[in-house]
Amino acid sequence: MNVLIVGLNHQSAPVVVREKLAFEGERLIEGLKGLCELPGVNEAVIVSTCNRVEIYVNTVNTDQAAEEIKRFVSEYHDIEPHLLDGALYFHTGPEAVRHSFRVACSLDSMVVGEPQILGQLKDAFEASLRSKATGVLLNKLMKKSISVAKRVRTETRIAENAVSISFAAVELAKKIFSDLSEKSVMLLGAGEMAELAAKHLVNNGVREIVLSNRTFKRAEELAREMDGHAVRFEDFPKQMHNSDILICSTGAQDYVVTKAQMHDVMRARKQEPVFMIDLSVPRNIDPAINDMPNVYLYNIDDLADVVDTNKQGRKMEAEKAEAIVAEEVETFLKWCSGLDAVPTIVALREMAESIRLEEIEKFIKRQPDMDQAGQQAVSQLVARIINKLIHPPTDALKKDAPDRDALIALTRRLYGLGGEDNED
Repeated sequence: MNVLIVGLNHQSAPVVVREKLAFEGERLIEGLKGLCELPGVNEAVIVSTCNRVEIYVNTVNTDQAAEEIKRFVSEYHDIEPHLLDGALYFHTGPEAVRHSFRVACSLDSMVVGEPQILGQLKDAFEASLRSKATGVLLNKLMKKSISVAKRVRTETRIAENAVSISFAAVELAKKIFSDLSEKSVMLLGAGEMAELAAKHLVNNGVREIVLSNRTFKRAEELAREMDGHAVRFEDFPKQMHNSDILICSTGAQDYVVTKAQMHDVMRARKQEPVFMIDLSVPRNIDPAINDMPNVYLYNIDDLADVVDTNKQGRKMEAEKAEAIVAEEVETFLKWCSGLDAVPTIVALREMAESIRLEEIEKFIKRQPDMDQAGQQAVSQLVARIINKLIHPPTDALKKDAPDRDALIALTRRLYGLGGEDNED
């Protein structure tokens, strides 16, 4: 099993680095194609979220692939290789399997127990399937990761009262403004992050919610759900001065809120304080805005302190989840070890079928008067005999046993199926 994961997350790299490596839309599809063209890479999956960018591959040589992927990421995103030093982590073999399961279960998330990562992992897997970038090994790994996450949520309470990044953003707003009931909020972007933030804000009694999204229909739908109102995306700068809180969660690749705009906003507000949270990666609010008086801008990394307060409550459930992950890793590794015997089993069956066809052909030539029914009966008889003969070695090779490697070598030697090079 040669699974390799190359990635970075909120623990290993700041947002300024993570946003440079994001794979979105067509760039995700192009990235998968590029990875599968690297020497020795047979399969690939890219998981790209606000808090992590990870590349999963099935490779012939993990050391070579690790270097190739690092070079690929550097060139693809036009980022200096030295910026990746210390930011990237590498997992191989059993540790890669464990990491994949932990990611799916949100045990590796900024907020342990948050539900978004499982959906993001599913989306990443589906994108790879559509791109025909996966095969037997990564298909199994992704499906197993998803099923392990579902088991953890069923057998533990890790997801109860689970917070998200959006919830953490609202918690921070409550620290800035002790009472949200008299505050007005603008949400830029009507995706999942914005929707969750809106629900938390409604629960905290905000006075008014304004939503703006590039797809106006989506903004209207969410506004109706939240008893707010929608404005067209091109018009939101004219409305910003009425908002005490702005939460941004769009998919734009550049700044949608600039420092020049905020100068106009603050002039119209007569310098009344504004609280801004940029949940987007890449960032969509110009970081220079934070230098302005009475403007308090936080990005997704700034939420870490808020998130930390929730970790202790989940520690015990996380320990239960870790035990489940360890158990499931062992199950997966046993399945992987069974893959080692597949080439030998296939070769044995192909050899047996070749012998069957050859001997039937010889027999029929010696029996020119035999009708079609007789020929078919003989062919079926020989097939049954051969199947019974190869069943014991085939069954033994399939079973998980300490001596399976020795059985594989012995079977290949006894039946003349080739040496170790053939097996590889």
